Amino acid sequence: MARAAVLGRLNWRAAQLVAVHGESATARTLILDAPGWPGHLPGQHVDVRLTAEDGYSTQRSYSIASAPAGARLELTVERLEDGEVSPYLADELRPGDRLELRGPIGGWFVWHPGDLDPVLLLGGGSGVVPLMAMLRTRVATGSTTPMRLVYSTRTPDTVLYGDQLRRLGERDSALRVELAYTRRAPEGWQGPVGRLDGARLTTLAWPPTDRPACFVCGPTGFAEAVANLLVDQGYAPERIKTERFGPSGA
Repeated sequence: MARAAVLGRLNWRAAQLVAVHGESATARTLILDAPGWPGHLPGQHVDVRLTAEDGYSTQRSYSIASAPAGARLELTVERLEDGEVSPYLADELRPGDRLELRGPIGGWFVWHPGDLDPVLLLGGGSGVVPLMAMLRTRVATGSTTPMRLVYSTRTPDTVLYGDQLRRLGERDSALRVELAYTRRAPEGWQGPVGRLDGARLTTLAWPPTDRPACFVCGPTGFAEAVANLLVDQGYAPERIKTERFGPSGA
């Protein structure tokens, strides 16, 4: 039975775009209806396959941005100028269009709502997408697990989910959202601008003595640097999980 369930998740299934939501000048969220979707855990991803009329097909992996919600799921896609798939998904796909999904994929970089240990989420750029699924799942399930997001982004214009992150941080004292701008901060910003370092991590994150479960996601350089920084700061290596991506997908 378990083998059959795994094989079922790895079969391609049709999905239809039902709505889109702009996140930034280069990114938008695709709201998809996928009949027969088996459900997912926050942190998992899917493969997306596009097939042209001449039979040529290509695929990329994208993290799931939404909490589990029946047959509906959300993917946030950031357009890469030299990408083969992301420009079509971010600019051309329209409600009613169809594509193929395979998944959910991944069982290690996931958060289980029943876990009560403090959670430290560290995202760089579009690496915030699977972490957003964790935040949304926490809200959807009524979890009271303390959770803190440290989100590194270049400028205010590149922030994904800005309004929702602000609302989440304002209404729940056990959930904190901290932004770290690496190139340009908004007017009136009181904090430093630049890459995360030990001093900023000490200010923004749970202390190592709390032994939080750490999830780090972003470009390879970000994920490696932050994971090493966490270890150097005294966080338990066995409590650190990383998910990284290159220019061809998430």
